[in-house]
Amino acid sequence: MPTFHANTPNPAPDKPNVVFVVYDGIVLLDLVGPLHVFSRACEDNTNDLAYNIHIASVKGGAVQTNTIVQVGSVPLAQLCDPARGLRVDTLVIVGGDGANVAITDERLVEQVASLSIRSRRTCSVCCGAFVLAAAGLLDGRRAVTHWEDCDLLAKRFPDIDVEVDPIFIKDGSIWTSAGITAGTDMALAVVREDLGPGPALRLARSLVTPMIRSAGQSQFSADLARQTRDANGEFADLHDWLRKNMARSISVNDMAGYCAMSARSFSRRYGATVGVPPAKSLERMRVDAARNLLVESDRSMKAIATTCGFRDREVMRRAFHRHLHTSPSSYQAQFRKS
Repeated sequence: MPTFHANTPNPAPDKPNVVFVVYDGIVLLDLVGPLHVFSRACEDNTNDLAYNIHIASVKGGAVQTNTIVQVGSVPLAQLCDPARGLRVDTLVIVGGDGANVAITDERLVEQVASLSIRSRRTCSVCCGAFVLAAAGLLDGRRAVTHWEDCDLLAKRFPDIDVEVDPIFIKDGSIWTSAGITAGTDMALAVVREDLGPGPALRLARSLVTPMIRSAGQSQFSADLARQTRDANGEFADLHDWLRKNMARSISVNDMAGYCAMSARSFSRRYGATVGVPPAKSLERMRVDAARNLLVESDRSMKAIATTCGFRDREVMRRAFHRHLHTSPSSYQAQFRKS
């Protein structure tokens, strides 16, 4: 069985140390996504790698993932020993189904708590939040995990303010992220905080990501929900056309005409396939486009409303209240800050 090793062979004493904590049953992508970001991050205008990387587990040695690939690791006890002089900058707890067993391992929980105290920041990917919770590191804090596990996290650890929507949350020195790819978004945000936007953007381009998603992005994708309901892609071309023409005034008749159907037949067919009426689906697409611009751009509210096809700011405000139960200005203030 192949084994993957990623510990920096000769860590530079002047560089921050990023420690990934693993255990049997981790999701490999929960590890390698953030690992790639930290392993390839460089200061502006240099090729000098910015971080030392360490992968650690309770016993050390090979750790089983959810794939055929094993991950090599050093014993956590080595890193927990202050006499060894390793100063941990960023501690990352990897997620996976094995977290259910990991939180019952007293040594792991104690070592994570000990390392977190000595770390500048502590992060979790997906179900790694359960390990942080078991260590008492999330009490009284906002936190997120994969949407399928948010209810369980809140039930097991009632002192945590669990939020279902964000892809990641920063609460003080503690960062938690949603499932799988959200760990990469969180890692890019950490690099941006440490090194600035340039290095983070270069990494995003190397990963061929369409954008650096902020904490304000939702782990629920309305586009993915539409694609899931419309599994045969009957309205995929229509949705592409709507995204490209969002600034226009588009009626149900316009959508029906694009699909070469009568308005009545189109509305019935679309609702049965996608699960929502066409006008409501278009409005949600506009809200999603606007929320991205509110967080990622410096455009005015009026410009954003126009770009996304709302007649004016008030129409956009009412749409936000219908779909997100908040106003555009409140959404922008909350997620730009986070």
